[in-house]
Amino acid sequence: MAGDQLHVLNALDVAKTQWYHFTAIIIAGMGFFTDAYDLFCISLVTKLLGRIYYHVDGAAKPGNLPPNVSAAVNGVAFVGTLTGQLFFGWLGDKLGRKKVYGMTLAVMVVCSVASGLSFGSSAQGVMTSLCFFRFWLGFGIGGDYPLSATIMSEYANKKTRGAFIAAVFAMQGFGILTGGIFAIIVAGVFDAQFPAPAYKVDPVGSTVPQADYVWRIILMVGAVPAGMTYYSRSKMPETARYTALVAKDAELAASNMSKVLQVEIEAEHERVEEIARNRSKSYGLFSKEFMRRHGLHLLGTSSTWFLLDIAFYSQNLFQKDIFSAIGWIPPAQTMNAIREVFMIARAQTLIALCSTVPGYWFTVAFIDIMGRFAIQMMGFFFMTVFMFALAIPYEHWTHKENRIGFVVMYSLTFFFANFGPNATTFVVPAEIFPARFRSTCHGISAASGKLGAMVGAFGFLYLAQSPDKNKTEHGYPPGIGVKNSLIVLGVVNLLGMILTLLVPESKGRSLEEMSGENEDNDEGSSFSNNHH
Repeated sequence: MAGDQLHVLNALDVAKTQWYHFTAIIIAGMGFFTDAYDLFCISLVTKLLGRIYYHVDGAAKPGNLPPNVSAAVNGVAFVGTLTGQLFFGWLGDKLGRKKVYGMTLAVMVVCSVASGLSFGSSAQGVMTSLCFFRFWLGFGIGGDYPLSATIMSEYANKKTRGAFIAAVFAMQGFGILTGGIFAIIVAGVFDAQFPAPAYKVDPVGSTVPQADYVWRIILMVGAVPAGMTYYSRSKMPETARYTALVAKDAELAASNMSKVLQVEIEAEHERVEEIARNRSKSYGLFSKEFMRRHGLHLLGTSSTWFLLDIAFYSQNLFQKDIFSAIGWIPPAQTMNAIREVFMIARAQTLIALCSTVPGYWFTVAFIDIMGRFAIQMMGFFFMTVFMFALAIPYEHWTHKENRIGFVVMYSLTFFFANFGPNATTFVVPAEIFPARFRSTCHGISAASGKLGAMVGAFGFLYLAQSPDKNKTEHGYPPGIGVKNSLIVLGVVNLLGMILTLLVPESKGRSLEEMSGENEDNDEGSSFSNNHH
């Protein structure tokens, strides 16, 4: 196999883990840091925006965003991300990873800062400008998915490639924690500086005018770490696989990687030209030949990511009920506006510390030992088990004395999402497709994941409403209730397990071997026969 491979790619495959691998993780992971920071903070911010801009005089409870506004603020970023994944994924194969990489970061930084600035001070003006910039922020973040994964997989050596790609994704964990800790600090400082009575004591006075700065500061600071890596990104050389296999420039690939790896690599013009000749008669994206070789793989990576995100993003529904239920967050009317941000941030950060973040790093530690397939199957399996265990005796969990049990089960579900399909669905599409489609195919898989996120975040908002129309949340039609929603989620995870069977194992194999690019020279691929 390796005899067929270009020396420069072989050098990358067998390279020892070096300093440049770690700098690449930080540089590539910054997009996910911003992504997670932003997604985490928006839930804190929406509560506060409801109090500031949708206050109703004389109401027993603090102001809340109307359902359509809340859906717009949260949903518009998803739509942006989905668009960005498809667009930049395609562009990354057309123009090269590096050129596009700086663009996505610049978009993210500018829009992050802009989402904290708003035009006008009316509720409508603020919401419109927030939604506008959150769309474009999502667009930049979306571009980061296929590019970061592809860059990391093309830089890594084959022995620890899974861990490196997973580590880029695990930067989300740091984003969540940073978002949480920063929100706690900001809210703590403002609450101490501008004390205010609880809502039930003085409805108007409970939201101090300075509260308007709190959400703006929290949103804008998310851009700072990403902005700091902009320079490093612009200095990162184009990946050798793109340069040699797609752009066909042997000299540049060899000289770039000699710098990075600090070894001498000779340029192989003849080999690159030979690959180019074979490539000119090679198949295009979505051609018959592509479908024969990679159709089922693309279906597998897209469908598993879609199903996982339905389950993963439905968590936001249960989060508020869970926190209020265990008494981590007192009733809204007993707090002032800034105090509420502090309490929610504290609760969410604790959950993240206990379940979300450790899951990511378990994947990083075990992915090159257990393999992608085993981790994904195991994750879906446990998520199914815990969802059913929460759903079937749902009555039992609603009693006060069983609440801690509920939280433990709930945390375990998300531990196994991250030590499971949430991480592996990100890793695998960056490994199993040919270099010239790699970033496009990763973008398609990621976009179908975001589609699932929308179903999870919005579909279940409506589904989880009580079937009794007198008990639904304000402005929502009756649904199927929480118990049935959890059963549906259990089934979704079960489907995820079945569809995981379509995805090949890529542990310890070179990228060219996985994608069948070494064998493109002699028509006919042995790859389709050695699936598992």
